[in-house]
Amino acid sequence: MRAFRLVVCNLFILIFSISAFSLDLKVRVADPSSAAVSGARVAVYASGSGQLLALEQSDAQGVVAFRNLNAPAVRVEVLAAGFAPLTVNAKAGEVTAQLKLAPQSESVVVSAAPTPVEAGLTGLSVSSLDSVALVAMQPVAASDAVRFLPGVILADSGNRGGQTSMFVRGGDSRYNKVLLDGVPVDDPGGYFDFGTISMTGVDRLELMRGSESVLYGSDAMSSVLQVSTAIGRTKTPELKLGSDGGNFGTAHGYSSLGGVGGRFDYNLFGDVLHSNGQGANDYYNNATEGANIGYQIAPNESLRLHVRHNNSHSGVPGETTFLGNRLLAPDSDARAHQNNLLASLEFSLAAPAKWQHQLTVYNYNHQRHDTDSVADSWRATPAYGFIDYPYGDAADLNHFGVRYSGEYWESSKARSNFGYEFEDENGYVGDTTAPPMSHGLRLNHAVYGEQFVQVGRLSAIVGARFVHNESFGNRVVPRVSLTYKVWDGNGALTGTRLKGSYSEGIKEPRFEESFGIGGYYILKNTALKAEKARNLEAGVEQKFGSRVSATATYFNTLFRDRIDLNFNPVTFYSQYINVNKALAHGAELDVNGRLSQAFQLQGSYMYTSSQVLKAPLSSSPFTQAGAPLLLRPKHAGTLLLGYTRPRYGLTLGGSFIGRREDSDFYGYGYTHAAGYARVDAGGWYQLTHRATLYANVENLLNRHYEEVLGYPAMSANFRAGMRFRLGGD
Repeated sequence: MRAFRLVVCNLFILIFSISAFSLDLKVRVADPSSAAVSGARVAVYASGSGQLLALEQSDAQGVVAFRNLNAPAVRVEVLAAGFAPLTVNAKAGEVTAQLKLAPQSESVVVSAAPTPVEAGLTGLSVSSLDSVALVAMQPVAASDAVRFLPGVILADSGNRGGQTSMFVRGGDSRYNKVLLDGVPVDDPGGYFDFGTISMTGVDRLELMRGSESVLYGSDAMSSVLQVSTAIGRTKTPELKLGSDGGNFGTAHGYSSLGGVGGRFDYNLFGDVLHSNGQGANDYYNNATEGANIGYQIAPNESLRLHVRHNNSHSGVPGETTFLGNRLLAPDSDARAHQNNLLASLEFSLAAPAKWQHQLTVYNYNHQRHDTDSVADSWRATPAYGFIDYPYGDAADLNHFGVRYSGEYWESSKARSNFGYEFEDENGYVGDTTAPPMSHGLRLNHAVYGEQFVQVGRLSAIVGARFVHNESFGNRVVPRVSLTYKVWDGNGALTGTRLKGSYSEGIKEPRFEESFGIGGYYILKNTALKAEKARNLEAGVEQKFGSRVSATATYFNTLFRDRIDLNFNPVTFYSQYINVNKALAHGAELDVNGRLSQAFQLQGSYMYTSSQVLKAPLSSSPFTQAGAPLLLRPKHAGTLLLGYTRPRYGLTLGGSFIGRREDSDFYGYGYTHAAGYARVDAGGWYQLTHRATLYANVENLLNRHYEEVLGYPAMSANFRAGMRFRLGGD
């Protein structure tokens, strides 16, 4: 009997102890204005021991609910993109984690792992533009905003909606991985036009510089650009609409409807833009529609649907002016048309404890058609004479993929990332005036793994990706990065961190290179190897007080197996082959400051030295061994100032680009594009809680310059309008 009583007593004590330490907790994550923050990583640790108890992400209402936490008290750590890390102590009940804005180096990024992570621990160079900056800038296209990110060199063909390429750290314009809501939108092989992607619905831009093919695979040779759309987060449906107009016959209208209802959140948006341009055949029309819809299946399970459609038409006046000299008349009838459709479905699961899973199915269809139906006899050059011929360049490319990414947190100081991706790349390229079109198909597979460990002041990331690509076969790419916090500091100098990394990047051939364009007498080459990059980085990050930080980085990137076109004078056929090698190295200085909650500073300077190391097929002095890479200036800088108050906001941005090597390629003798400084400004004023006036000026100083030789940039262009907000909380 006594034994029975002892067993019952011990069982009662056990049950009581478990129930006594079984803690239910609800965490509500909010920004400085108390609005909900979704997608924040919320980790719960046992107070004292530091044991990781649970890990989840906040829903559309900024809420995470934890049940049966085996601890009497906990420490809650919150990481959300664009905000400073936050730690709060809590017991049972509800706690509000109100985040603060912070300089870039103290902020949290989403490019370096499946869930938000502290930027300083990654060893990566990451810059971003958040919703506050984008609202003040009111960019029409991605190129209008991206140009003010550190390390970016844009090559714009001048007119609104004109072809725009991006160069980062000396890499080619095809060496950038571009993700829109997690979906790759660059062509297979890396080409992407930044001039036509509308910024409607976009909530955040994040640029990671350097080779990052471990997480992102092919094309992530020089950078990865993440473009994220906003989600609805108000219980009362919120309708936003507005319009603006300006010189060059510019007319712009947009609207969105967002909110949260029950387990659903939604954001539906649309945008229409028209511009006549500043010359003959310089018009531009763009229409974009999209949706971001989420469904909370359970507290730790969710679905998210992204849909986006874009349709654009523009005139293509072509090269006309060289360093201010008008030498060619504009093309009278060349046209460019794009029709793009994106769709993705994401399933997210936080289970069991310490695990995060995401399964994404996506499809992106890109249709591009460039035409010129009339031969303009007046377009002639000294070297080539008559240069205008009818053409019908076309591409219909479809990119379907399935991606799984997982994350396991062993502790607060260690985590593992891993994943698998399948890609079906299918498309046609060619000239409709000289059929048939060339067809290509690639079925690619990849697996990757990455381990993060923090020991005292030292943090390390080691990872690798194995790729099987139907064009270049099997390839393994590694990445290693280290950061070391030298000291926490005090007074004016409040923290010094050293960083260094070794990484590799790969890029698959373009469809034109692998499968040929028969109309141009180009033979396909299915044996092309991947273009490769070897990237070394070393730098130091210094914080000045709690509001300003500066990061200096040296980079050295070797590009190998670059693809070039080989012409056979006997057969008069050409074929792409791997022959070229190039080097780019230099230094970057980034300065970020939030001098107050209202005033933010982001500035950068970049020095780049580039050189072609090997180009045996080149017949041009501009691309032979020893020559610098075209359109890569030695000196470049950016400056972005933002001032935001409850009733008004102002922004001032500057992009400063030095002289760079280029060529007219027509025999006029021009060998470079001159340096320039471009300044943009914008501002808004809230008339009432529901109505806001705004105005923006691009090229405020009305500078005459050419980002690409022969294509004069737009002169000062002004837009002003009004936006309204109806409903919402």
